[in-house]
Amino acid sequence: MEGISIAKLLIIGALIVLLFGTNKLRSLGGDLGSAIKGFKKAMKDEDTSAARTTAEETPAERVSHKD
Repeated sequence: MEGISIAKLLIIGALIVLLFGTNKLRSLGGDLGSAIKGFKKAMKDEDTSAARTTAEETPAERVSHKD
């Protein structure tokens, strides 16, 4: 009852390789990597656009209206 040991992880890994094959796992890893890279890029683009929007709105807040 100690959890998952190294031997169990190796057996699970071997079964996954036998089940899917190395080519399928390699393409799956590449797809996962490109998805993560795209997600990070989208988050970075969103942060820069939010900062740009804030910078554009700041001068408008300083304008005072004469009554």
